[in-house]
Amino acid sequence: MMKRLLVLSFWGLFVFLLSGCQSSAGNKSGVDVIIEGDGQFPPFLVGRWKADKGGWEFVFEPDGTISSAVVSLGRVTMKPGQITTTSMKLGGKGVFEPAQWTVQYLPEHRELSVEIAIDRFRVELGENIVQGQTRDFFIGSVSVDGQLWWADRFSFSEYIADTKKYPNYKLPFDPNDNPRDSLIFQKVTKSK
Repeated sequence: MMKRLLVLSFWGLFVFLLSGCQSSAGNKSGVDVIIEGDGQFPPFLVGRWKADKGGWEFVFEPDGTISSAVVSLGRVTMKPGQITTTSMKLGGKGVFEPAQWTVQYLPEHRELSVEIAIDRFRVELGENIVQGQTRDFFIGSVSVDGQLWWADRFSFSEYIADTKKYPNYKLPFDPNDNPRDSLIFQKVTKSK
């Protein structure tokens, strides 16, 4: 059932892209923005959105681009189109290179979809190294008051662990056994 839902979602996105929707931002920003209809990103979505678990956060700009995101992998703040390097608690560093990200909004259904892709990452955890790539999809409805976004997260990843005991071990991943993770994002209002 989950596989069928995911396949239908991807085909729906493909058909939507071919049906004449407008894009309000291009590849220059590192984020593609697709809005059904007149191409205007709704003002109520602009700002910081924080998930109830996993550490995920997105900051949407008025044109619909994401200016920064906190990803669950290491709870690292990333900017689209920019390599992020950070110090790790156990020593060493983490390096994260994003791929193109996508934001899609369907006003008729109040449905927001976000794709966060990391082309390459390498994290040093003491003497051990984990590297690979990830692609996360967040798909769901925004509340009528514009304060909550109920999103299902689908994650596809490739991790390679390099330890003394298991050098260059590719962690198994079965896309057919990949349960969705339901998240609630809340718009963060600025405190006075």
